[in-house]
Amino acid sequence: MNHASEAALTDRVLAQYRNTPDPRLRQILSSLITHLHGFARETGLTFAEWQQGIAFLTRVGQMCTGDRQEFILLSDVLGLSMLVDTIDHRNADGASESTILGPFFVEDAPDLPIDAAMDAGQSGVPLRVTIDVKGGEGQPLPDAEVIVWHSDNDGLYDIQHEAGSGYFLRGRFRTDAQGCLRFWTITPPPYPIPDDGPVGDLLGLAGRHPWRPAHVHFLIAAEQHRTLVTHLFIGGGDYLDSDVVFGVKQGLVVDLERHAAGRAPDGRDCPQGWNCLSYNFCLAPSA
Repeated sequence: MNHASEAALTDRVLAQYRNTPDPRLRQILSSLITHLHGFARETGLTFAEWQQGIAFLTRVGQMCTGDRQEFILLSDVLGLSMLVDTIDHRNADGASESTILGPFFVEDAPDLPIDAAMDAGQSGVPLRVTIDVKGGEGQPLPDAEVIVWHSDNDGLYDIQHEAGSGYFLRGRFRTDAQGCLRFWTITPPPYPIPDDGPVGDLLGLAGRHPWRPAHVHFLIAAEQHRTLVTHLFIGGGDYLDSDVVFGVKQGLVVDLERHAAGRAPDGRDCPQGWNCLSYNFCLAPSA
């Protein structure tokens, strides 16, 4: 009788949403209700556990600020962000691989010219980045917008520093007439995601580490092409096989070309030596 009444309750709830005017919203709500009810039945969810879940999600919401999005972090560590990204790019044959946006993207990254340095005096081994942006038929994409961001040498992003520190290690560029872009920055290290909140508590309870492998974020947009959100991961580093947010794809792992101390070809003095990162991006045509 209990199983019958449980199923009947789910049916009654679904019936109340059957007349949702928007067909896509109706589909999503119906599936969400079906799977949530099924999850509760399958696990034998208790009232105390349900209350714990509500309290956890409340804490996640309370941790969200203008500079921190704990819900994105939660989605990331559960693998949902990567799953949605994979589903959303099912038909992106031939395009460069995508990965998650992450919680540290900002809309108003500073505009920088080609060959600029976006390190703003941050310490670290200089990194020379050279990328080419092409369309699906291999044609260069001039004037493509390329937004770049990554962590500092301590594993922190600029927006994690004290208010008033300003933006650094991020920039908005445009490719040249050949679809090429060059800039200087520093070589980023692996870093832990913010684990001082409920998401960190969840990782601790699950026996998981909070670390991400070293990487540089890219968001690339060009007219008549689908915007690409991706990372380039530095080959040979730690955590490539255990990224806390499941973002690594083998095609995005790039070995650096390492140089000893001296002057770079463009005349930059690099007493620590410098690294070079090169990659060819391909954008899919927009639907």
